[in-house]
Amino acid sequence: MDSNMKGSMETLSAMQVTSDTEGQDIQSKTILCHPEVLAVILKDTAVEYRDYSWREIKEFIEIDTITSTMEVSPGRTNTQIRKDSTEYYHLNEKTSNFDLAFRARNPQLSTKDIQVNLHIDVEPQKTYRTDYPIEKRGMYYLARRLSSQLSLILQGTDYNQLSKCYSIFICRDDIPKEDRYSIAVYEMMNTKNTAQNAVARENYDLMTLIVIKLGDEVYNGDKEEKEYVLFRFLNLIMYPHKDDFMVNVSEYIDYSDNEELWKEVTDVSTVEQIKYEGMKEKLTEEITKEVTEQVTKEVTEQVTKEVTKDITDQITKEGIRILILSSLEDDIPEERTLVKLQRHYHITKEKAEQYYREFTAEI
Repeated sequence: MDSNMKGSMETLSAMQVTSDTEGQDIQSKTILCHPEVLAVILKDTAVEYRDYSWREIKEFIEIDTITSTMEVSPGRTNTQIRKDSTEYYHLNEKTSNFDLAFRARNPQLSTKDIQVNLHIDVEPQKTYRTDYPIEKRGMYYLARRLSSQLSLILQGTDYNQLSKCYSIFICRDDIPKEDRYSIAVYEMMNTKNTAQNAVARENYDLMTLIVIKLGDEVYNGDKEEKEYVLFRFLNLIMYPHKDDFMVNVSEYIDYSDNEELWKEVTDVSTVEQIKYEGMKEKLTEEITKEVTEQVTKEVTEQVTKEVTKDITDQITKEGIRILILSSLEDDIPEERTLVKLQRHYHITKEKAEQYYREFTAEI
């Protein structure tokens, strides 16, 4: 395996969240939005990257374009949701967003002076068996992503601007037994051509749909299988994990620089506490910087206590928010969530109800 791809602390923190969950949408998006993770997936799904290492593919990804707020809805594919709003109503039309959309350099068509991008969206799905064919939804997403590259179709519109689009669906559960751990690729092809000259493939090869089906918590694939590396990696990040999780993931992403952080959080058991640890360093740095600017070297014990309390309060509140939102997504009753808040954070029922009202109001 290509194991020279360094993992960031943000990705490590997301890995910790994933390791204690059972494939919920929020956690799936949390881990999939990191370039190290996307690089492993793209290596075995996008033909443009077959000859490149994970490290090189990671560099092709334009990190600042990764978003989960790009609309798919008809007539608004060029609209990006901003600020804290996640809904946009227009003529009673339902808002629909790509789960994870981004751009990445196409090394086959780019030159030193001109960069050509691939437009990619990754869609983690809890179930393959929906009330509509996943494949139809995928083709629709591709059509909208392709059309969104041109704002308005006018006389003189330059169709040379259109670049290839990928839609990658990763389906976790409810897979027919005979289809488990399989991959299907749907793409544009020239099936008949009686002309003397053939058209260059890049002029029509503009949409590729990839449907990956998992389906078992335990993956026992043959190492000789072409997609073994990809399936094993997806199995690691989409299902609950045990003590050997870090060892297995490290075959793909190198976390040796963050070994101490990993050791620090392996004893943590809940999603909220894992998020706590992932946020600790960032919050500590911000508050430490502020204290350094405001007080002298003779900072008193009282100031230190106040700063420590501020850090703890901020992290605790974020942990509570994540627990409530995760419970809502999994349709866990309010009463059960309130009991869990009281038990985990040692707060009164009244305080738990206050937090519940505050964070559910965000939705």
